[in-house]
Amino acid sequence: MDKPPSKDTDEIHVLNLYQPADKIYTRHLEGFYRKLARWTWLPMLAGYFLLPWLSIDGRQAVWFDLAERKFYIFWMTFWPQDAPILAALLIISAFALFTITNFLGRVWCGFSCPQTVWTRIFISIEEWFEGERHRRIKLDAQPWDVNKLWRKVGKQVCWGLVALATGITFVGYFNPVRELIPAFLDFAVAPATLFWTAIFTALTWANAGLMREQICLYVCPYARFQSVMFDPDTLIVSYNKLRGELRGSRKKLRGSRKKHEDPKEHGLGDCVDCTLCVQVCPTGIDIRDGLQYECISCGLCIDACNAVMEKMEYPKGLISFTTENMLNKGDPFHWLRPRLIGYFSALVLMCGLFVYSLGSRIPLEVDIIRDRINLYRITPAGLIENSYQLKINNMDQRKHRYQISLSDNHKFSLVGQTEVTVEEGEVVQLLIRLTVPREANYKANTDIQFVVSSLTDPSISNVEQSRFLAPAGGTNNAR
Repeated sequence: MDKPPSKDTDEIHVLNLYQPADKIYTRHLEGFYRKLARWTWLPMLAGYFLLPWLSIDGRQAVWFDLAERKFYIFWMTFWPQDAPILAALLIISAFALFTITNFLGRVWCGFSCPQTVWTRIFISIEEWFEGERHRRIKLDAQPWDVNKLWRKVGKQVCWGLVALATGITFVGYFNPVRELIPAFLDFAVAPATLFWTAIFTALTWANAGLMREQICLYVCPYARFQSVMFDPDTLIVSYNKLRGELRGSRKKLRGSRKKHEDPKEHGLGDCVDCTLCVQVCPTGIDIRDGLQYECISCGLCIDACNAVMEKMEYPKGLISFTTENMLNKGDPFHWLRPRLIGYFSALVLMCGLFVYSLGSRIPLEVDIIRDRINLYRITPAGLIENSYQLKINNMDQRKHRYQISLSDNHKFSLVGQTEVTVEEGEVVQLLIRLTVPREANYKANTDIQFVVSSLTDPSISNVEQSRFLAPAGGTNNAR
């Protein structure tokens, strides 16, 4: 750090507050948690890349049709007015994350977060072209030559292909992917589609290839507030200091020496200070320094430490998924605790309400707009007439024939089309008129209800309320 300027001089010192991040060279070691992570990636990757190619009733299974304002998700069609359903789903996802975090710590980041998954894919490509950790460090330090050039270029090309596939697939959720791919091959892509594909391709390449752990450390807000969901019984990746300290290298004892010598006799713990736990960490932290917000609970340090303990013939678990109470007090793991019960109960309740709302959702929207220019009209036949614009939105995935009627026994005559066929996802507008004889008893302002019911499926029906306006003169409802 530069010294502060002296009072006797006019010298100005510039203090650089930005510290460039050092590149992290992760080491590849096989183990239980690395293999487990592969199995958690497969469903997400398969779902992401394959869902746009599935077809249901002749259309894409998952398709967000922004132009028509329709969102197809498997056998259901959602419209902009279904936004509360999306809000409910986001709230449920948040509480699910809270529940998992309180129970298992930050395992979502280590095993299922797209940033982690794509970063490891990019690192695997890097390892394939540039070799293991020590080879990559050596390659970056050496001057440019043909060998370094082809390895770096080959890596970037493969990164670009993976990023391009990711970007095209993402855009394929908004534009039919079966039409999108041929359009790219024929160089007939719309400018807007090409723009968004380029944006998501570039973001994937930058996030997974360049920024990597910087996204987890500085961009993702979850890293900053995850600790408030922890309690002393949350399972987190921890280093057992009582067993591991003091650290120090040593030779593996064999035969009779192993029986008569113990590292602790020389003031050493089980940690051999090999630093493999640091070398495999994707965020570059030392878990032996205690719990840090940078830890994504991927378990790779556990695999590395267990491999060393096995070679040294020490008990495994020097680094493990454990709780604060288990580590410091020797308490058993507590499954049931107030905060976890609260999170889980709220999650179950919200999931139940969400499923019920989906099951009871009526795929029919009715909107009635009364003519506001002419409050009422006296026809040549002496009838009082009100006009309405009726809009029927068929949100089902099949066509229906709807019947239009009134819900009560008002002595109104419904003039106009009373039956209409509406195709799947179609919106139909009708002009409806209600009339009543002028000599009949009526109120100047009468509540009425229009009923639109499906003749194809009697369970689908919707009611919309409006008013019938007339000149003052009656004393009773028009019944």
